[in-house]
Amino acid sequence: MRNVFVVGPDKKVKLILIYPMTTGRNFDEVLRVIDSLQLTANHKVATPVNWRQGEDVIIAGSVSDDEAKEIFGEWDSPKPYIRVVPQPEQDSAVVGTTP
Repeated sequence: MRNVFVVGPDKKVKLILIYPMTTGRNFDEVLRVIDSLQLTANHKVATPVNWRQGEDVIIAGSVSDDEAKEIFGEWDSPKPYIRVVPQPEQDSAVVGTTP
């Protein structure tokens, strides 16, 4: 087996990917996950399936509607429990390399 570990600045394992020896690793996915981890560590959002840098994100479920209005203003709600907003701006030192 081939393993990929992503360890955060808090020294905690954030991700483990396990691949069979016969399968190559997907570096685009590893970079996408790192971008997502950095974004969600700095903003109260979650990234949806197949998310890429710059695409819309979901306001974290732990954020009340009142707090979300203060932070994000308006949002789209395709479902009552999903609040979609544009990706928040990030410090350029934190942004990953995926397009």
